[in-house]
Amino acid sequence: MPQVWPLTRRALLAQAALALASAAGAGPQPPSGGRRMTTRSIPSSGEALPVIGLGTYRGFDVAPGSADYQALPGVIDALVAGGGTVIDSSPMYGRAEATTGELLAARTPRPVVFLATKVWTTGREAGIAQMETSFRLLRTRTIDLMQIHNLVDWRTHLPTLRRWKDEGRIRYVGITHYTPSAYRDVEAVLRAEPVDVLQINYALDDRAAESRLLPLAREKGVAVLVNMPFGGGGLLRRLRDRPLPDWAAEAGATSWAQLALRFVLAHPAVTCTIPGTGTPRNMAENAAVGAARPLTAAECRALVAAIAR
Repeated sequence: MPQVWPLTRRALLAQAALALASAAGAGPQPPSGGRRMTTRSIPSSGEALPVIGLGTYRGFDVAPGSADYQALPGVIDALVAGGGTVIDSSPMYGRAEATTGELLAARTPRPVVFLATKVWTTGREAGIAQMETSFRLLRTRTIDLMQIHNLVDWRTHLPTLRRWKDEGRIRYVGITHYTPSAYRDVEAVLRAEPVDVLQINYALDDRAAESRLLPLAREKGVAVLVNMPFGGGGLLRRLRDRPLPDWAAEAGATSWAQLALRFVLAHPAVTCTIPGTGTPRNMAENAAVGAARPLTAAECRALVAAIAR
């Protein structure tokens, strides 16, 4: 089971800075009211996952020694301080796996988080070699979730993943995709093959998974990791200068980012969402959303209507 490691001095300072900034009106206040992050169960095992995790695309693909790299220990600290454990990466994310492994290994004892990554190549031997590289870069003997990225050569890789799960090298088997034109293929795999996790896009302005894939995942007992909950960033840019809905304050939301995350988490099929960031403050604010009350169906409909205008 993933465990939260003791708060470091950096994490405590990050929490204090966030609290002071919020009190001074320097940024949005976390909507949690001091509550712990909500968890939801992986249906195939019953294991509880915190609902907010961390994606490493772009934010962790940075050079050691750079200013961006120096901020990343604070990102992981903010994730854990907020109650999160899930860190998702991929071989296609540049050096994100290596960065993640370096940051985790730098602490003694090494923190225990829920590590997710992917296989993204064709051919059995190439897939095995790529996954072995992921183990080495992440500096771990066990990967919690191995996913077949974009269903690339999934028929070849699935037997390897199942064997490694039986052997204890990985704990869960998953599939991913981000292209709506491929969702029929995703649906076919979910209907034909037992998998533990589906990773898919879902956002206020990207609801293609809502009609069939999310209900099917719930029906089949498949956990759902949501990537790109901010619509790839374009959604927040479009909303940046627009006032929040009148009901947002009553709902405890002070930013569009909070509302966007809470919309995703309002869907009953969603287990965890993994917004990417390389900024400790943003990670702390994202994590705080995981402790907020769920949005109502009426509030979700109002959000959809608001962005349609």
